[in-house]
Amino acid sequence: MPEGKIIKALSGFYYVLDGEQVVQCRGRGVFRKNKVTPLVGDSVVYQAEKITDGYIMDIKERKNELLRPPIANIDQAILVFSAVEPDFSTALLDRFLVLIEDNEIDPVICISKMDLVPESSRNEMDQYVKDYMDIGYTVLTTSSVTTEGTEQLLPFLDEKVSVFAGQSGVGKSSLLNAINPELELKTNDISSHLGRGKHTTRHVELIHVGTGLVADTPGFSSLEFLELEADRLSYCFPEIYKTGQQCKFRGCLHDREPKCAVKGAVDKGDIRKYRYDHYLQFLEEIKDRKPRY
Repeated sequence: MPEGKIIKALSGFYYVLDGEQVVQCRGRGVFRKNKVTPLVGDSVVYQAEKITDGYIMDIKERKNELLRPPIANIDQAILVFSAVEPDFSTALLDRFLVLIEDNEIDPVICISKMDLVPESSRNEMDQYVKDYMDIGYTVLTTSSVTTEGTEQLLPFLDEKVSVFAGQSGVGKSSLLNAINPELELKTNDISSHLGRGKHTTRHVELIHVGTGLVADTPGFSSLEFLELEADRLSYCFPEIYKTGQQCKFRGCLHDREPKCAVKGAVDKGDIRKYRYDHYLQFLEEIKDRKPRY
């Protein structure tokens, strides 16, 4: 039986990309019975007499999935942040990075509006860029001109399924429109009252960009750590996880334990204090989380 990838889900129909053609399919009743919902991004086996009348027969195992937007098998997340307007936030970036690391998605950090950074803040901003690159992340910096950002980004999108996420009001939809003008995604001005943009996108679709596929919906509408356990948090901070291998006690959470290599590395400046502070903040959040039944 032929196989393909769901690139759009709308009104009970699933649009399956198989090579050059898109086949309109319905889900089999057994999915509903087993409470399985096919997702955009799923690799599926389907059956079709003609391209407007197919059925999804089987869903292959997912490597990851997001709840909002509902999408599966994402290779990478393009995290769009601005240096100013709204101001760059390491706390928010680290929150996104933890969610992405926990879902085993590769992050690409894209910081825009670098040309608008005041001279007095330039060194600080350059240091942040260096910090994240030293950890091992890919960091792209662009000016406020969107075309420059798209030229840098395009090679990263090839052969991959990507989702865009990041600060509200930084121009994710504008960037996607510049990458693929056919999208015509709605862009809303930043609400000056809230200092953040309004959400503008609705249903999910994967669209062709070069040889890759990009979700047309900004990812992660919920930024809470609902599934993440405390003992897994350090995996989501690569430099803390690596240094933590040298801790005296197995299962060290790097907060109150003695002879903790991570705390020593923070004191020496080998791990950035703001990163460690965010780690402790997220750890408290996870510990204080109400149990779900």
